[in-house]
Amino acid sequence: MPSANELSRDGFFGPITASLDWCEANYQFSYYIAELANTLSNLFTLYLAIRGAKNLRQESLPGRFLVGCIGFALIGAGSFAFHASLLYEAQLADELPMIYVASMSIWILYDYQLGFDLSSIQTKSQVAFLVLFDALFTWSYAVYRNPVYHQVVFAALVISCAIRIAYLLNWSPVRTRIPDSKKQVIAQMFTTGAVTFASGFLVWNLDIIFCSTLTNWKRNLGWPAAFLLEGHSWWHLLTGLGTYYMFIGIQYM
Repeated sequence: MPSANELSRDGFFGPITASLDWCEANYQFSYYIAELANTLSNLFTLYLAIRGAKNLRQESLPGRFLVGCIGFALIGAGSFAFHASLLYEAQLADELPMIYVASMSIWILYDYQLGFDLSSIQTKSQVAFLVLFDALFTWSYAVYRNPVYHQVVFAALVISCAIRIAYLLNWSPVRTRIPDSKKQVIAQMFTTGAVTFASGFLVWNLDIIFCSTLTNWKRNLGWPAAFLLEGHSWWHLLTGLGTYYMFIGIQYM
């Protein structure tokens, strides 16, 4: 079992420069991967992104959804690099695409043009606002290196998507053109995704709050069974699946 010093030892990538370090022991099983479970759990996100892109091609949906899947894949790849290295540059590769994909989801829900129809003034304006928002956030986060700031903005974007979905289904003029059967599918997909995502957020916070207790449990249980107690890995699995379901709900809309 690792000692207390081994829980935070350096490896191939050198000292930790990220503003966050999770409960999983660093470089416990590999000199080349800082957090093994947290790193490999991102493969599930990459799988969902590839599966989503494949489904989009089969259904011949607008190109903007494929861009969303690419962003989804970038989140998984960035998170993989972040947890493998615990470097700040890799942390940004994880966190910034989360904002980009969430803000793009809001744009998709507000813009009814098919594909990237930039001949529409409405679409041009919304794309310009989207790019400006993402650029300003990137600049502000580079200056104000506070993970809580990122988490608050990301949560606000996700909640805004949920509010927009609820409005479109229940109160907007568009709702009269959506068959009841499809409304049920949209509501079910988005609700399932939101609940799954929220469950991941809960597990993530429990992993932070009870890290010392969980670390002792892992030592007593032993590996590989102790991998089941890596809460941040469950965050990756649950939020990846939740995002996938919500993205399907947006596609239905």
